[in-house]
Amino acid sequence: MNERILMKGNEAIAEAAIMAGCRQFFGYPITPQNQIPEYMSKRMPQVGGTFLQSESEVAAINMVYGAAAAGGRVMTSSSSPGISLKQEGISYIVGAELPAVIVNIVRGGPGLGGIQPAQCDYYQATRGGGHGDYRMVVLAPSTVQEAVELTQEAFDIADYYRNPVMLLGDGMIGQMMEPVTMKPIEKRELPEKTWAATGWDGKSRPRAILNSLFIDPAVLEQHNLKLQAKYAAMEKDEVRVEIDCPEDSEYIVVAYGTMARIASKAISMARAEGMKIGMVRPITLWPFPSQALKNCVTDKVKHVMTVELAAGQMLDDVRLSIGNNVPTSCYSRLGGMVPTSREIYEQFMKLGKGGNE
Repeated sequence: MNERILMKGNEAIAEAAIMAGCRQFFGYPITPQNQIPEYMSKRMPQVGGTFLQSESEVAAINMVYGAAAAGGRVMTSSSSPGISLKQEGISYIVGAELPAVIVNIVRGGPGLGGIQPAQCDYYQATRGGGHGDYRMVVLAPSTVQEAVELTQEAFDIADYYRNPVMLLGDGMIGQMMEPVTMKPIEKRELPEKTWAATGWDGKSRPRAILNSLFIDPAVLEQHNLKLQAKYAAMEKDEVRVEIDCPEDSEYIVVAYGTMARIASKAISMARAEGMKIGMVRPITLWPFPSQALKNCVTDKVKHVMTVELAAGQMLDDVRLSIGNNVPTSCYSRLGGMVPTSREIYEQFMKLGKGGNE
């Protein structure tokens, strides 16, 4: 399917997962990601896969655990409160070293909040969310086309590292319709799943024992050290970032997802007024592109600003990346309120006049 077609973000993510070989989907309804399970309920039987609407988010993530343990390509999706309910199961999946893809189409919070778009799950996604020292690669698309490509890549990353991967979007990326080309991405070379629990004849291979319980603390420590080495490899090889920082930039904007698109328009407006401003768009929120951002912050840079639909959550990673030598700030809207390009542009103009320095 190489022609350009008009698709809603949620449905494009679901179709991309099927293209990537996903044949098991377990989930539970919650706005604004409902089109993903709706689409999967229709398409999975057509491709010989399994769709199951579970009795709860807790049940769904444990079904993901079982399918992943059997070697299947499996996905679940939800939105903020539903992802919170899945956290214990996600930690178990990481502990058992199982690949899976988890989609979070973020809504405003805390609590039940509202169904409008937000980015307030950044901490939860990039710091693990559940218990224990664990990490997931977190991919943040800014367009429906990029969501298609990153969804497919997420399955390869998950299989390569035997670790769940999260695709983090928001209500805008899930609900907007854009022209997309539904074509397969280039696949990475993946190891055979000799670890999977697919039956045992007592002769051809060792029994597959998959769990996250280690009673002996010395054994658990070694398991954790092995996981930490895996995360170090992810930090080395899986960083993705888009950079638009001219050498004479005096201001740097950091934004991701759909907010990066709105901020990009504001930057064009500011540049037309003579403001020397660059932009860094993290595509992986973890591993965060710390070195790429640091490289952009030259001696000419006067200020670094994040633009977020959250109360400065990404700002913490920006400050960890560049230190305290350059002033930083966050411009944010909360609770599902989305700023216009004009609104962000006006914040840039205040910066140019020394308003936040």
